[in-house]
Amino acid sequence: MRFALLPGAAGLGLVPPPSADAVPATVLADPAWTGEVLTARAPRQGTGDRRVLATVWWYSASTVLIGPFLAGLVTGAPVSARLADTTLHLLAGRTPVAATAGDPAVGGAPAGDLRASLAAVVAAVAAAGGLRERPLWAIATDSIANRLLTLGRATGDVAAATALAGPLAAEIGAPLPAPRFADVARPGGGAVRFTRRVSCCLLYRVPHEATCTACPRRPPAHREVLLEDAASRFPPD
Repeated sequence: MRFALLPGAAGLGLVPPPSADAVPATVLADPAWTGEVLTARAPRQGTGDRRVLATVWWYSASTVLIGPFLAGLVTGAPVSARLADTTLHLLAGRTPVAATAGDPAVGGAPAGDLRASLAAVVAAVAAAGGLRERPLWAIATDSIANRLLTLGRATGDVAAATALAGPLAAEIGAPLPAPRFADVARPGGGAVRFTRRVSCCLLYRVPHEATCTACPRRPPAHREVLLEDAASRFPPD
């Protein structure tokens, strides 16, 4: 597979496990399909709130969906961002675990293709969950930032990978917000880069789940303390 040799490729959702079911990524643009996913997830997540179910699901699904495109951007081995060229790999309960994509079109517009894919899926998730599209675009921004950050750590060049986020978001255009990062000092010197979230995944609304460390709903001072603690646990460069 194209990115199989990338460190941590399986954990990055770039190499599907043998047990996963492969489906065309175009299913993500089908509100009825997404609605069935949300209904099936409700008992397991302990909530019938469609808005919460849709938001939590999109936070994980968006990260998987954009993974191949961003991996291609970071490694210089581009792949298509079109839903029609992408295969989604699902575990039980239609949980996205990986995505694979074909070659990009010659002379195509990669950012435009990614925008079209995100727009189609955001519309479907919003319809299935009964919520506005704008918060889902914000989640897509954080997914882009998080995935580029993780790819940067995998390739050993966080600065180069995360530098791609701003220009890509600008090319995609509104309503996608600009990705943000924060460099948090580490005891003993150096700093660790984290995504400065612009969205809330609503995970805290799921029974027995906590508020995310970098959640924008946290008081800024509290969030900084938690990020400093997280930075202290990173190994030295």
